[in-house]
Amino acid sequence: MTDSSAPKPGAPKPGAPKPGAPKPGAIKPSAAGPAPAVAHPPTLAPPSDPSLFGRVDEDGTAWVKTTDGERQIGSWQAGDAAEGLAHFGRRYDDLATEVGLLEARLASGAGDAKKTKAAAVALAESLPTAAVIGDIDALARRLDVIVAESDQAAAAAKVEREHEREEHTHRKEELAAEAEQIGTESTQWKAAGDRLREILDEWKTIRGVDRKIDDALWKRYSKAREAFNRRRGAHFAELDRDRASAKVVKEELVVRAEALSDSTDWGPTAAAFRDLLTEWKAAGRAPRDADDALWKRFKGAQDVFFAARNAAASERDAEFDENATAKEALLREFGDINPEKDLEAARAALRDLQDKWDAIGKVPRERMHDLEGKLRAIEKKVRDAVDSQWRRTDPEAMARAAQFRERVAQFEDQAAKATAAGKTKDAEKALAQAQQWREWAEAAEGAVNGL
Repeated sequence: MTDSSAPKPGAPKPGAPKPGAPKPGAIKPSAAGPAPAVAHPPTLAPPSDPSLFGRVDEDGTAWVKTTDGERQIGSWQAGDAAEGLAHFGRRYDDLATEVGLLEARLASGAGDAKKTKAAAVALAESLPTAAVIGDIDALARRLDVIVAESDQAAAAAKVEREHEREEHTHRKEELAAEAEQIGTESTQWKAAGDRLREILDEWKTIRGVDRKIDDALWKRYSKAREAFNRRRGAHFAELDRDRASAKVVKEELVVRAEALSDSTDWGPTAAAFRDLLTEWKAAGRAPRDADDALWKRFKGAQDVFFAARNAAASERDAEFDENATAKEALLREFGDINPEKDLEAARAALRDLQDKWDAIGKVPRERMHDLEGKLRAIEKKVRDAVDSQWRRTDPEAMARAAQFRERVAQFEDQAAKATAAGKTKDAEKALAQAQQWREWAEAAEGAVNGL
């Protein structure tokens, strides 16, 4: 046998493409798309029996059988004929494996159907010269099926791409319309700004839209975003102006509040502070730092005034409590007035009681009714006794009438003094007592005159 390292005519040359491989420049089977998915593994056929489809002569000449007859594919010089037959059979199996990979890729839907078709065509074109021994006609039929189904898959993929393009275009139109609504209507500045950013993030993930349409939709989105940003900027600019104006107003209110803080005109000043607070609320918010500082000053002025007023009220309440205690002591002291026993002494004691009573001053409002009621009871007891005496002693009626008139004058004088001192309630009380004594005087005079 000749040297197996010396190839004969027709034998594969070192470095030559593998029998059954695509021609240089043709798309490789792997370029038809990504590797088949795990869910669609290629079906690996068992090794073929090359003796059914060819032979290797004793001189090393290799033949393959096809429907067109026997064809010499090369020469084997590296061993005996059986080894040569097995060698060319393995080459056929490798070629069949490549066909199987294309079938699996096409069945899985992975990769580009056009590339799969190109790889199948390249393999089919290599079959007439492939140095392999096996069922070449079966491979040709399988490759014809791959080519036909690749066309169908390409058409289906085209329909799917068109469908996806329509869906993606529709989605971008929806996003552009939403952005336009936000740009022209929304005043929820933070939420709307966040939503516009979300729209942009989603926008970037949507592909496959026609370039011209995509550019037009992008312009709509971009214009809507710019409109929103302009409106938001204008809103906050106006808000800044309003806050600056509010700051000026509140600074003036603080000055007025601080000027009132040491006032002791409790009622009118408390009302003034209520009015200032109403103005404060109506002024709106100033810039946050300034607003907090101004409010601290404003409230501080309020606190100074109302703390002083509360202290004064507490002091006044304590004074009124002492006055009530003093009036209770007076009632106990003059509780034994007995006009039936000595009318003039009783009248004198009553006048003393009334003078001391008035001198003591005011009592707590809740105690006033009880204390004044007890005083009125003593006054009534004396007045009833006087009336009774008037009816019994007419000669003395004029003197009593004169005394009554004198008492009227005393109370009127007290009323005048109280009015001059600005003590309106004391003046009213003195006038009421003067009126009572006037009625008594008129009654006494009427009795004297027989009226």
